[in-house]
Amino acid sequence: MAVPTFDEIYMELAWNLSRKSHCVKIKVGAVLARDTRIISLGYNGPPAGTHNCDERWPETGCPRDSKGGCSLAIHAEQNAIIYAAKNKSTIEGSVLYVTLSPCLACARIIYTSGIKKVLFLQSYAKYKDIQADEGVDFLRQFGVTVEQFVPSSLKPHVSF
Repeated sequence: MAVPTFDEIYMELAWNLSRKSHCVKIKVGAVLARDTRIISLGYNGPPAGTHNCDERWPETGCPRDSKGGCSLAIHAEQNAIIYAAKNKSTIEGSVLYVTLSPCLACARIIYTSGIKKVLFLQSYAKYKDIQADEGVDFLRQFGVTVEQFVPSSLKPHVSF
């Protein structure tokens, strides 16, 4: 039996974390790692102490903001970065594993945080039915390596 790579292990962990999300629209998980060690984890959802969308608004999700986005949600990659900062963990030079490619706002935070590589599972552009993955384009423009993760046959028990 083949031994899984750290990329496979961390993306599977990100996928499993996404299942913790209370978002009604889409569930997203993220793992920050450096040198084969996990720095931080996150999944999308409202700030602690507020409403879980699937409990308060099970049919529609949280109210929309003026631009049509979730009014409560913190994105998975934002939660992973915030948690690392709260714990005084250095994320410079790390790799971000995330189940949905970063939106433009998250891409700015990822770049500013010094994350060197992003591996994503699904396209944000396809999810939002927009023409381009603006976050991916932004990160690549400024030298961050961004790749879509392609699951291997090592994980027959998990269907991403």
